Amino acid sequence: MAQNVMSPGDPSKDEVLRQVDAMPVDLPPPNTKRWVPRRKAVIVNAVRRGAISLEEVCRRYQLSVEEFVTWQRAIETHGVPGLRVTRLQIYRDARRRATGSRRYAASPPGIGEFR
Repeated sequence: MAQNVMSPGDPSKDEVLRQVDAMPVDLPPPNTKRWVPRRKAVIVNAVRRGAISLEEVCRRYQLSVEEFVTWQRAIETHGVPGLRVTRLQIYRDARRRATGSRRYAASPPGIGEFR
């Protein structure tokens, strides 16, 4: 059995695209409510391959374009595992810390004194 020689946290874009291309275009039913990573990846892959349009996906699954684009970026950046909600939260928080978001800035003087 082939081993993955890449570290799980650092997939190359080519590797991500190969993972997505390997998935069959078997679209989830229109009434899907629970979006597991595999289903999200199938949808993104179907649009990428031209099997279904973005407009049709948004209409059929009642998704916003923003939500779909978020899934697409997660696959391109982190691979299919990046589509898990918990991973998205971890990646988002790491990005905020790296960019110095105000959310992680030091508290003003006096705020932390009563903890």
